[in-house]
Amino acid sequence: MPTILCFGDSNTYGLAPIVDFDNQDPRYTRRWPVVMAETLGWDLVEEGLPGRTFQFPCPMMGPHMDGRIGLFMALESHGPIDAIAIMLGTNDQKAHFDASPEDIVAGASFLLDVCLSDEMQARHDGFEPILIAPPAPAERGLLADEFTGANAKARLVTNGLHDLARARDVTFFDAGSIIETSQTDGIHFDETAHGVLGNAMARFILEETTPE
Repeated sequence: MPTILCFGDSNTYGLAPIVDFDNQDPRYTRRWPVVMAETLGWDLVEEGLPGRTFQFPCPMMGPHMDGRIGLFMALESHGPIDAIAIMLGTNDQKAHFDASPEDIVAGASFLLDVCLSDEMQARHDGFEPILIAPPAPAERGLLADEFTGANAKARLVTNGLHDLARARDVTFFDAGSIIETSQTDGIHFDETAHGVLGNAMARFILEETTPE
């Protein structure tokens, strides 16, 4: 059966919306990659790391938040895979990175170049990247200051990711077209949204991709 690798941040990991930093709810069991894989009947490899970015080492959380490092490790640790779903870009919009939409899309471009490289394609006997634009962050709750200005640039990031996917001829999905971030912290998905996204991704993949 096909295998899909899901590479992302806390919303791929399944972190619940943050109400209290000292008493964080546990990781969701029914996170979107699990729902998607079960619906598809595919094998799943999960590589969700809270705080991960497309390309920025984080001065607070550590250099390993740089998705460029993580992607090489994931692709060389697992396999063979038939598809990889990449959903990043939310953390790149944190205020302390001061990244433009163009900066963020450039980080995504590097990850796609890695996936499409002859070396990685040969390693997995060919696999299809799926680039997912995350829903727009909302400046609310405990994370409002950390994401100041993110909502204003989110649409430009999504448009840029869409254009990038077209230029690289890879599959694109806009998660913000079907779900929103939580009313609690404006960044993470609630459990209902995880289910909606997982089922929608399964339908989308069955329609758009044909891994062998």
